[in-house]
Amino acid sequence: MSEQVSRKLPRRRVSRRSVLQSSAALLSAPLVAKATAAFGQEKLAGTGEVIVCSYGGSFTEKLRKYVYDPFTKATGIRIVDVTSDLATPVIKAMHEAGRIDWDLAFVNPLDAGYLELRQAGAFMPIDYSLWDDEALKGAPESTRFTDVVVAFQNANLLVYDERAFPKGGPKSWADFWNIKEFPGPRGLGANGLVGVVFALLADGVPYKKLWRLTDDEFDRALKKLHEIKPHITKWWVAGGEPIQLLINREYALTNAFDGRALAAIKQGVPIRMVWDGAAISDNYWTVLKGGPNSANAQKFIAFVNRAQMAAAFTQATGYPGPNQNQLKYLPADLTPLISINPDNAAKTVRLDTAWLAAKRADGKANADYLGERWLAWRAR
Repeated sequence: MSEQVSRKLPRRRVSRRSVLQSSAALLSAPLVAKATAAFGQEKLAGTGEVIVCSYGGSFTEKLRKYVYDPFTKATGIRIVDVTSDLATPVIKAMHEAGRIDWDLAFVNPLDAGYLELRQAGAFMPIDYSLWDDEALKGAPESTRFTDVVVAFQNANLLVYDERAFPKGGPKSWADFWNIKEFPGPRGLGANGLVGVVFALLADGVPYKKLWRLTDDEFDRALKKLHEIKPHITKWWVAGGEPIQLLINREYALTNAFDGRALAAIKQGVPIRMVWDGAAISDNYWTVLKGGPNSANAQKFIAFVNRAQMAAAFTQATGYPGPNQNQLKYLPADLTPLISINPDNAAKTVRLDTAWLAAKRADGKANADYLGERWLAWRAR
């Protein structure tokens, strides 16, 4: 999530691992799907192991208890953990060396090197024939690619302190810019991409016309951001900062990551998430071509995308996988707080990762160009 949304856009200096494991550590214990041979189904049964690269810490600990161990019990295939904050540089090194030591890895489509790896054929086609009907129907086609599949999605959204607005808080990014009706210190992340998105939404750009950004639209976003800049008391960098600053009452409202906010709410922190205009980005499962246990890796992906296991993944990590059929297995108090809830999903904006990674006429990726302009604006 990875919570990273760009390669070179300004962002926090905290590891992706720490962001994810912090959220996972605070969630209530999920229900473990009954792992039996029947649940694993004969076509997923096997022997040996599968080597999975994850983020470590409590994120992986929760996955082991609520996803990995049930997979082993149901199929007979062991999970071997390896950890890496950013998998793509390691995958690239293995690919160039011609020796692939992992089977599965989380990757973010905006990580440096991801496109090159995909174009070089480093990822195997996903074997959707192993998926059960509930998984295929529950995971939208837009999340199921030929050679990658969405593992989980994260949202960057407006969050506010309920104590600061006892009569009702902001409901949109336009409200975030409305200093008169919603006074108080504000925060924004140092990541320029989502700031641009929020500014354009606040300025009235319809969701469907947001992408793909022209230079004029970027100028418009910076002009709008200039209005709110004097009211930003801190441009936060680390993923845990905005929630802590809300708790300390140093912010009245800010943007923050959904997993962080969800974990705090589950602990009784008086904050509220606003889904209108939340920016959604994806993290993928990849099966590495040439890995030692590719067949077992395919079985694991089929297993983790089953509705019950998808629900366990969401409860363990705080970040939902794409299978919407998991909603019927989640606690009633959790479903209003996650991005795949249909009511929330209808209000979100998905980052156009293909456009962000695409090259401009000058040879720069759109994401890099936006990052450079953002840095120049912040420095003024």
